[in-house]
Amino acid sequence: MLRTIMHATLILSLTTQAISAQIPMPGVHLNEDRGERPRTKEQQEYDKALDRAYQSAIKKISEQNKPDPGATSDALLQQRPKTNSNKPVPLC
Repeated sequence: MLRTIMHATLILSLTTQAISAQIPMPGVHLNEDRGERPRTKEQQEYDKALDRAYQSAIKKISEQNKPDPGATSDALLQQRPKTNSNKPVPLC
């Protein structure tokens, strides 16, 4: 009997702690954007500069990685063995 009461108490206390950890506390914001303070002009200018730098970096990366659609077909044609059209090509 005592053992079941101890187990029930333990389970009840653990579930109560888990539930209370999920309840948001008033006035506590882990993210600054949720706060009531608006961003200053310096912060906004910094954000814009950071966004511009990010966009230009992404643009440079995408320009470098543009695939050449004819490159693969040209390379395959160069690797293709020149054979007589009458003879079949053996598959290795």
